[in-house]
Amino acid sequence: MPPRKTSRPPPYAARNQSSIAIPPALKNLLRRDKLRLIVFGILGILGLVWLFGGRGGSTQGGGWTAANIPKVAIGSGPPVVVVTVIDPNADPAWTQRIKSNREEYAKRHGYLTFFPHNDQYPLRSSPSTWSRVPAVRHAMTLYPGSTFFWYIDATALIMNPSLPIHTHILTPSRLESLMITNAPVVPPDSVIKTFGNLKGDRIDLVLTQDKDGLAPNSFVIRNGEWAKYFLDAWFDPIYRSYNFQKAETHALEHIVQWHGTILAKLAMIPQNMINGYASGPASLKDGNFKEGDLVAVFPGCDKDGRSCATEQEKFFAVLDSAKN
Repeated sequence: MPPRKTSRPPPYAARNQSSIAIPPALKNLLRRDKLRLIVFGILGILGLVWLFGGRGGSTQGGGWTAANIPKVAIGSGPPVVVVTVIDPNADPAWTQRIKSNREEYAKRHGYLTFFPHNDQYPLRSSPSTWSRVPAVRHAMTLYPGSTFFWYIDATALIMNPSLPIHTHILTPSRLESLMITNAPVVPPDSVIKTFGNLKGDRIDLVLTQDKDGLAPNSFVIRNGEWAKYFLDAWFDPIYRSYNFQKAETHALEHIVQWHGTILAKLAMIPQNMINGYASGPASLKDGNFKEGDLVAVFPGCDKDGRSCATEQEKFFAVLDSAKN
């Protein structure tokens, strides 16, 4: 007995195509199309292998590709990278003296230096001083094996090159001895205060204050995921478009005071440890530069018709005499 036909055939049942006659010319065309598809597929796969495999293994003359960026452990490189943003329109002779000041110090202690220009970052209409934030982020990308990134303005000079910052300031025990605790983040009377129970090995950001507020002329950040988060948050377009009176400085004060995840990683240290002012609104207690301090800063010497080269000249003379 032949099988009974169902009144509900399965959906999408395959049709019997054997009764359809296909002309020979059409068959040849279909074969060629299939062949073409296979060839293009193989070429596409080979292209992807070439693209992500480093273009034949050579990186000379080109940038890194996704496949050959080395994975580097933090701490495997030089301990400190000194970052200073350069104004390409500044006097070239003075700029070279600023670079040499950092390079000589870095060479002495096995550090690296990085000198990006302030016009190479997407600031749009924001003040050029914002460039310090992506500059540090940029340095972290270039030197992933280094532990600390010390940003220092071009308006500053390293005056005591014998002091290695990573041992003089940045060891956990030294940080704990220097930290200013239970103090207003923004002087004189901010209700938000620095934590009093932080351990030195938990610190990722080292900052100072001057008489007016936080002073990012010179600061240190420890490499890691938290540092990337912090720098990205600081450089947020909302803050850059907010028109703070002191641009990135006031933005920094805002996020430090209102984001506990940032305040919990912050060590406030005496100003003259890394940011002593040779002129300007220094902290009344410990803000003025004195002989033997690591750094002398001339805030605003590049503005309002002033000359950093002129104001720093006698300090350069001290450094030059120490070499002889």
